[in-house]
Amino acid sequence: MTARKRYWLMKSEPDAFSIDDLARVGTEPWNGVRNYQARNFMRDGMQIGDGILFYHSNTKVPGIVGLATVASAAYPDETQFDPGSDYHDPKSTREEPRWMLVDVAFERRLRQIIPLDEIKLHADALGEGFPLVARGNRLSVFPVTASQWKLLLSLEKTP
Repeated sequence: MTARKRYWLMKSEPDAFSIDDLARVGTEPWNGVRNYQARNFMRDGMQIGDGILFYHSNTKVPGIVGLATVASAAYPDETQFDPGSDYHDPKSTREEPRWMLVDVAFERRLRQIIPLDEIKLHADALGEGFPLVARGNRLSVFPVTASQWKLLLSLEKTP
C-alpha cells in the first residue's frame, strides 16, 4: 500500500531563490530552514512525490508562483556544519544533526501569480488558521490539505 500524497506550501524570497532559479537547476536542496516546526514538516511529514506550492515572499507582490515536487527523503542540511554559512549551527553535529531538508524538483511556473491579496479573499474557504493568512504566522514550510490545494490552484487565471 502506498502512502497518500500530501501537499505543502514552501516560501522563498525570490532574490534568494526564485521559481526561475528552480526551473533553471531542476532540483535543489531546500536548505537554510531554521524553524523547528518547519524542519519537522520536512523531516517527518514530507514524502517523495508530494506536491508543493512555491510561494514568493518578501517581494512587491507576494504569492504562489509555481509548482514543485518533493524529490527526496529528508537528510541533514549541510549548511549547519559550515562555519562560513549564514545557516551554520555550532551546536549541531554530524552524529546529531539538528536541521534537515528535502530536495525540491521544479514542475511548472503558474500562468500568472496567485497574489496573497487574492488568497486572503478566500480565507474563510481555506479554513481557520490557514498559515498563509493567519496573523503573525511566519512559517516558511507548512502542510496544505487536498481541498486547500484544489481551491488555491483554482485561483490560477488564464492570461
